[in-house]
Amino acid sequence: MTHRALVMGILNRTKDSFYGPAATFDLDAFFTRAEQLVNEGADLLDVGGVKAGPGDEVSVQEELDRVVPVIAELAKRFDLPLSIDTWRASVAKACFDEGASVGNDISGFADPEYLKVAAEANASVVATHIRLRPRVADPNPEYDDVTATVREFLEERRRWALEADVPLERIIIDAGLDLGKTAGQSLQLLRDSAELASLGSPLLLSASNKTFLGVMFDLVVTERREPSLAAMALGIAGGCRIVRVHDVAGSVRVRDAIARVSEMA
Repeated sequence: MTHRALVMGILNRTKDSFYGPAATFDLDAFFTRAEQLVNEGADLLDVGGVKAGPGDEVSVQEELDRVVPVIAELAKRFDLPLSIDTWRASVAKACFDEGASVGNDISGFADPEYLKVAAEANASVVATHIRLRPRVADPNPEYDDVTATVREFLEERRRWALEADVPLERIIIDAGLDLGKTAGQSLQLLRDSAELASLGSPLLLSASNKTFLGVMFDLVVTERREPSLAAMALGIAGGCRIVRVHDVAGSVRVRDAIARVSEMA
């Protein structure tokens, strides 16, 4: 079994990302960071214009203004896949038109038009578990069995995508760590990566600098590099095949080391 995974570099065109160093709203800073991530070995780039958590309202037009021009420019500058991190179908469509090939939707396809526009663009989609919806605080989520609940949700959303004519090979799944989960629940999902990977679709892990790592190790967000890399290694060993990260250079080194060791075994 291969342990090779793709490294997805995070590019946030925001002013208020939870991880401040990634909030590159200034265009020069944004493209400087993009070039850095490409040079460090990113396999694809994930562009977002609105953070997942609570914050100031960002209108559809503002999100379009933030992300569409930079997707178009990234497509001109770099020869690698681009992902748009949005739960709005209109934003996804505009970005697909400019060269994005992945729709990374943390809402679980809450917008009824999302899968339609992805199918029409021949784009891949990421089905992510969330208990409520983006931008809404969910401080005390409860589950009888968090892994079973997430598994059932992801199977359902995959069916939705297939029914919308998104081919199976273009459907990616994500457990949604921190999205309506306590630290313990997120950790459980990370430990259960193999069970989610057994669904057969590529499993994306987004654990980089997340809150659950801060809670587990009592670390502020800028001190979570090593736990993030450890979580990524654990996820890859459990079957995650795309890792969404802030630290591309470190992640590439860890990813390659895991692959080398597994290939020598």
